[in-house]
This record gives sequence, C-alpha cells and structure tokens, in this order.
Amino acid sequence: MARRAYGLDKAARTWFGLNWSDAALRGRGAVWLTPLKTPLRMNRLAVPVVILLFCACGIKSARADFRLCNNTSGRVSVAISYTDGHDWLSEGWWNLRPSACEVLLRGPLAAQYYYVYAMDERGGEWKGKSFMCTRDREFRIDGRADCFARGYDRTGFFEIDTGRDARNWTVQLTDPAAPIAPATAQ
Repeated sequence: MARRAYGLDKAARTWFGLNWSDAALRGRGAVWLTPLKTPLRMNRLAVPVVILLFCACGIKSARADFRLCNNTSGRVSVAISYTDGHDWLSEGWWNLRPSACEVLLRGPLAAQYYYVYAMDERGGEWKGKSFMCTRDREFRIDGRADCFARGYDRTGFFEIDTGRDARNWTVQLTDPAAPIAPATAQ
C-alpha cells in the first residue's frame, strides 16, 4: 500500500526528479530526498533539451559562400554580377588588400555562372566579354541592358562556371606574371 502525505500520491510529491519525504511535506522533522528510479517529468523535458543543445553547440554549419582572394602584390577593386534565373544584379566595389580574401556573396550558391570584374591600382584588369552595368563608386544595379542610357558604365566581366552542384566557390586573383591558380570549389 502506497503511503500518502496529505492526500498526495507519489507523482504529486515528485519535484524535479526527487521524492520528497512525508515529513518534509508536513513541515516537520528531517527532510530527506531520494532520486526517483525513473524521473519521468525530467526525462520528458531533459532528453529533448540535451539533444537540442548538442545539435546547436556540437555541430557547426557548413560554410557556403562565393569568395574572392587577392593573391597579387597590390590592392584590387572587385565587382560581381549574377542572375537568379530571371533578373541580373551587379554589385561593387570590394577593395581587397594584397593577400586578403573577401566573401562577395554569403550563403549557398544559387546559380551555376557568376561574373567578376577586377582592376588593380596600377591599371591592370581581370575582364571578359560578358558586359554588365557598373559605376565608379559603390553600386548595386538591377539589370544589364541599356547601361549607358541608364547613366551607368558598360564593363566586360569574365565568366566563372561553378558547376551544377557547387555550394561554395573561391576565385584566386594572381599577378599576370605568376602561375595561374585555378578557382576551387570547397
């Protein structure tokens, strides 16, 4: 026969996984606490909390970015252009000091092709045949048509094919005399 304290059954006397003595509930004598064999309330809450904390703290999310590294001996200014499948967007300028890298786009890559234009402080350029709209100061331009009519410059960007399944990509800019380092998926 189970003991009752003031009409409370064992489940009601359980608090934070401990079994309070009848004396403690009556407010008399010594208080003794014993751990329950299976603290159900604590298990129901603790297990999901422990799993959530383990997942949040123990697992780092994979980085997925479009980065550009300046492996030249001078400062480089960089612009990027890309499409979401419907609209074109050009953005610039990132100014990278020698041996520095910069994330141009954060998050998983949404397209297979990206376009980059860069110029150094000595007049050198990394350019191509894909023309996009730019301007001399910081910009974010929607569309690539009618650049001059809209008051922008028209600049040739080089194409970067990241492949169909790449989640991130790094472009390495090198001096013209240096050996060419290929762009890498990471």
